[in-house]
Amino acid sequence: MKTLVESIAHELLDAENHQYSIAPLTQRYSELNVADAYRIQLEVIDKKIKEGQEVIGKKVGLTSAAMQQMLGVNEPDYGHLLNDMKIADGETVKIAEFISPKVEAEIGFILDHDLVGPNVNYLDVLMATKYVVPTIEIIDSRITDWKIKLVDTVADNGSSARVVVGTKLTTIEGLDLRTQGMVLYKNEELVATGSGTAALGHPAQAVAWLANKLHEFGIHLKAGELILPGALSGAIAVNAGDTITAKFGPLGTVSVTFE
Repeated sequence: MKTLVESIAHELLDAENHQYSIAPLTQRYSELNVADAYRIQLEVIDKKIKEGQEVIGKKVGLTSAAMQQMLGVNEPDYGHLLNDMKIADGETVKIAEFISPKVEAEIGFILDHDLVGPNVNYLDVLMATKYVVPTIEIIDSRITDWKIKLVDTVADNGSSARVVVGTKLTTIEGLDLRTQGMVLYKNEELVATGSGTAALGHPAQAVAWLANKLHEFGIHLKAGELILPGALSGAIAVNAGDTITAKFGPLGTVSVTFE
């Protein structure tokens, strides 16, 4: 299995680096399970770290019923965020860097101290949170036509590509993140709305789920990391020329343009 893990990791990394898609892993390797998929993800991340990249956070995805239904999975996925994935608010990115990109708006968490599973709850997450920040995650699948099952997306680092991070940092005192609203615009046209409840009922609950899930692999959420708890609406496909803006009311606004 180790040889297979290394082989698939190399395949996924090459597909990402050269912007081409590969056939679903679950169609080719029926023996793969979620634990195997996470080992593949870690192999990819390890290769990137050896190339000089750094882990800046982690993500949980597919937390909304809309995204699970869209992609035919029945539980969240998860992945790592690296320093070369971070995009500043308002920047322009090249569509050619992706295969089939989509965007989704999320309330990012910046941790003040570590969260170590297996018994983390959403109150622990709130107590550990230094700030929340508006974000847009750019997701992209190295699997052809997004024909993914859970094993495919976990192996593929949770279908991560980039994260656009807003500039406004907000402490959580007095906030109800469950009801916190979001409106998403594509070229000034409203294309989606959502609230914090879309992320497993509460964004902090999604972060708790992630901390507990990663504990199974000996990994924890670290102080200073950016944690993405999942989209507040379904993902929106993007093309060259599109500008995406997500507005989170008092939490601020974040945008990105594709060329």
